[in-house]
Amino acid sequence: MKEFSRRRLETALLKRELVDRGTLEKIVAQQKNSGKRIAKLLVEKGLLSEEEILVLMEEELNIPRVDFDGCSIDPSITGMIPSELAKRYLVMPVERRGEVLVLAMVDPFDLTAIDDISMITGLKMQPAAARESAIRHMIAQFYGLPGSSSARAGEEEAVSESEAGGYVEAQGQEETPVVMMVNALIERAVEEGASDIHLEPDGDKLRLRLRMDGVLRDLTSPPLQLGIKIISRVKIMANLDIAEKRLPQDGHIQWRGRKRGISMRVSTLPTVSGEKIVIRLLERDKIILPLEKLGFTSDHYNVLRSLLLNRHGLILVTGPTGCGKTTTLYSALHYLNRPEVNIITVEDPVEYRLQGINQVQVNRRINRTFAGALRSILRQDPNIIMVGEIRDLETAKITAQAALTGHLVLSTLHTNHAAGAVTRMIDMGLEEYLITASLLGVIAQRLVRKVCPHCCEEYVPNADEKSFFQHFFGKEAPPFLVRGRGCRYCSGTGYRGRTSIQEILVLNRELRQLILEGGTAEILRQKAVAGGMRSLIMDGRREVEEGITTVDEIVRATFSSIFETGGSTLDETVAYLSRRNSQRS
Repeated sequence: MKEFSRRRLETALLKRELVDRGTLEKIVAQQKNSGKRIAKLLVEKGLLSEEEILVLMEEELNIPRVDFDGCSIDPSITGMIPSELAKRYLVMPVERRGEVLVLAMVDPFDLTAIDDISMITGLKMQPAAARESAIRHMIAQFYGLPGSSSARAGEEEAVSESEAGGYVEAQGQEETPVVMMVNALIERAVEEGASDIHLEPDGDKLRLRLRMDGVLRDLTSPPLQLGIKIISRVKIMANLDIAEKRLPQDGHIQWRGRKRGISMRVSTLPTVSGEKIVIRLLERDKIILPLEKLGFTSDHYNVLRSLLLNRHGLILVTGPTGCGKTTTLYSALHYLNRPEVNIITVEDPVEYRLQGINQVQVNRRINRTFAGALRSILRQDPNIIMVGEIRDLETAKITAQAALTGHLVLSTLHTNHAAGAVTRMIDMGLEEYLITASLLGVIAQRLVRKVCPHCCEEYVPNADEKSFFQHFFGKEAPPFLVRGRGCRYCSGTGYRGRTSIQEILVLNRELRQLILEGGTAEILRQKAVAGGMRSLIMDGRREVEEGITTVDEIVRATFSSIFETGGSTLDETVAYLSRRNSQRS
């Protein structure tokens, strides 16, 4: 087919008498030896200009030309083709017309490029011709220059690691379209700061999504035929059994780019539509933020620091999955890490390596559980212990006893608010006297998206937002609030980056007495607020009033779990509040 396409060009050259037959035969011979395009050789020899060749293709071969001057290209179109493929074949997607993609190419006769891109996008190709310099300029603009932070597939190394971490296997570097697409997907996720990649069979396509700032965002979906190959590629990289599609599997990938290393946890799940994969991205070289950079207000920061200055006792961080509990614990350990103390952690998994801190990985296959590891750690003369999560009574008891015997212990629980941590441990079976004797304080937190600084604007609050302020804060809404319009910096969402909201419950004599008397979580919470604790929702109000985030974000992050509204949107919450008030009256 490529030979046929080349002959069409030769025929057109002779028909227009742009070159004679003898010269053309020499050019063809050079093309076979060098592998260069005939058009490129003609330009290099000074026989024709690039403009003359573009005119020839358009008039004789009906190949449209693209000049890019004043041409507006939708970024969602360029996202359909991996950067590595665009750079390899020197192509640029221009426009989508239904099921046809107009593709500007340096070599419109390159059927290999056309077939590969058609397979990846699931669309038919309409080749168009363009100057090489123009295509390179557009690739640099939309995909980044070669040698930038977007490392080429051949310059990156993906290796897999067994769960125990003792076996590492380097993967091959064949640059097939599937390999390049997986490379490009990981590369894009890393560059955009995604925490997870979701690959989900969905009808006749593979749905691709990135979790950005805690919210899933759709990417262009390749056809399912290609999607199956993508899933197989990821399983190979994670050293999983590609033939096993009936059982869930877990694996690890160590991704070594030119400038940074990324650890990835891979989880597969058989669904009725096929295997679903989630890849959790963990930047191995991530800088642990100091406590003062975590978004704590000055008063919350001072309270947390005073808790960490204790020589012994238990400090808990609570909240749902993905609320930043691990980040807070790591920052606390970084703050506490000094040559004169021995810090040991037990985690599942160890997400980031901390210099100067002894980290232990839970491994249930060899019966290395949280409780079992804790017993061993207590024989290692520790000053400070971090337990990744308290999941059962045995772990809770050992943790509390360690806090009572001269160790500062940090851990996490999955509860909706700070007071709920106390009742959760009681529900596990831990005695109230152990809780009151060991527990110093509880930090509950959530992550909320920040208003994009590039497109933020003031606006007058609507009726729902005014109702929100009136119901929950007992005050009028400010005359103006802040929101993001949506721009290219925030991908049209109006949000860019995240910050935290917290409530910190410090156990005092009154709260300890309430616990011993069997007080409920709600009674404890009310007593703590009366004693000066700023609740999650009040901390959220502060950030809304300061223009850091929006009412919708506070509702999304807190109300669905804390107040059990049955939904996490502002409309649903206000409807819930109205129903609750009417029921009371």
